[in-house]
Amino acid sequence: MTPGTLDRDRLFAARLHAARARPYLATALFALHVVESRRVPTMAVDRYWRCYVSPAFVDRTPEEELAGVWVHEVSHLLRDHHGRSDRVARERGLHGPGERLRMNIAADCEINDDAFGEGLVRPEGAFVPEDLRLPDGQLMEDYLRQFRLGPLTEGLAWLDCGSGADGLERDWELGPDGAHGLTPQERDAVRFRVAQGITGRPGSAPQGWERWAEEAFQAPQPWRELLGAAIRTATSGSGAGQDYTYGRPSRRSAGVPGVVLPILRRRPPRVTVVIDTSGSVNDAELGSALREVAAISRAVGGRRDLVSVLSCDASAGVVHPLCRAEGIPLVGGGGTDLRAGFARALRTGQRPDVIVVLTDGQTPWPSSRPPCRTVVGLFPRPRPASSCDEDDPDYVPDSPPDWARVVEIGSGPGGR
Repeated sequence: MTPGTLDRDRLFAARLHAARARPYLATALFALHVVESRRVPTMAVDRYWRCYVSPAFVDRTPEEELAGVWVHEVSHLLRDHHGRSDRVARERGLHGPGERLRMNIAADCEINDDAFGEGLVRPEGAFVPEDLRLPDGQLMEDYLRQFRLGPLTEGLAWLDCGSGADGLERDWELGPDGAHGLTPQERDAVRFRVAQGITGRPGSAPQGWERWAEEAFQAPQPWRELLGAAIRTATSGSGAGQDYTYGRPSRRSAGVPGVVLPILRRRPPRVTVVIDTSGSVNDAELGSALREVAAISRAVGGRRDLVSVLSCDASAGVVHPLCRAEGIPLVGGGGTDLRAGFARALRTGQRPDVIVVLTDGQTPWPSSRPPCRTVVGLFPRPRPASSCDEDDPDYVPDSPPDWARVVEIGSGPGGR
C-alpha cells in the first residue's frame, strides 16, 4: 500500500466487525460508499450516504474502535439527523457553523448514550451525554435546548460528522450531483430494511433503536401529514400563542400622552392532547396515539415542554407534561365522555391554545365551542345502522362538532 493512502482492508475489516456486533445495522453499513478525504478529521457522512474517511485516522485507530465509528456515522443517517437539523434550524432561527456544531453535538448525544458495549468498543474521543452533565435517553431536539457552547464543549471544536449529522453541506463533500450517492427511494429502502430487522427480532437492539424502528416501519400515510398540518394551522392561527405585555410599550403610546399601551406579543403556543382510553379504543390505537403525541411536539417546533397529555374515558385523568411518549400513563378502559377531558384541559393553570383529541368518536361532545382551537384525530370505525341507545352496540354517536378540525386517522387523504 502506498504511504498516505487509505487502508481500505483495515477499514472494511472494521465494518465487518461492526456488522457482526450490530447485525441489525448491516444493511445500512454496507450501503455506505467510502470516499477518501484528507480534509475530514476522522470519518463523516453526507446525506447521500457517502462516508468520507481520513487515511491518517484509519492508520492510528485500532480496528475495534473503527467499528464503533462506523456504527456512529451510519446512525446519523438512519435517524435522519440532517433532515431534523434543517427543520430545527428553520423553526428556531438557528444559523451559522456554531449552531450547526451544537446540532452535531446534540445528535451525537442521542446516538452515543447506548451505542457502545456488547462487542462494540467506545472510540477514543467519543463523548456521552453524561460528559455534558445531561441525562441519557433523550432526542437531539431535547439535548439542543440544554447546553450552549462553552467550557464543557471546548474539547469538541474538532468535531465534524458531515452534513449527514447537521444538514450543513461542506465544501469537501461531493454534493447532490456527485457520484455514488443514494436516491431518496434507495435511502428509504435501507431504513425500511433496518427497521424490519429490528422489529423482526425484538430485544436484539437497545430501546432507542426499537423506538426508532417502530416509527420507521410505519408505511407513509397521508393522514399523518394532514394531522400535522391541522395542528400547525391551529397553533399558528390568529389568537393562538398571543398575549399582551407591558414589557415593551406599544408605539401607539406616543399618540396617547401619559398612557402606556401594551404590545401584542407572539409566544409559543401551548397544546393539550386528550387521549381517549375508553374500552372501545384498542391497544394498537393507543400505541398509535402515543406516536402521534411525538409528532405533535414536532409540529410546535419540538417544544415538548409546551405539550401536555391527559387520558380520558368517562372521567379525566391527570395532566402530564410531555417528556417521552413511553413515560405517559394511559389510564382508563371504561365508558367514554370526552366532555370531562375538555373541562380538565381548560382547568389547568396555563390554559392551552390548542386542544388535540385522539379518539374513536364514540363520545358526547361539549355543547359549546371551547375558548381555544380544537383538532380531532379520529380512529376509524364502521358505521352501522343508526341507533339512539348508547348501550346498543350499534349505537352511532354524534359526529365531532363543526368547530373542530377533524382528520381521520388511518384513512387516505380524506378528512375535513
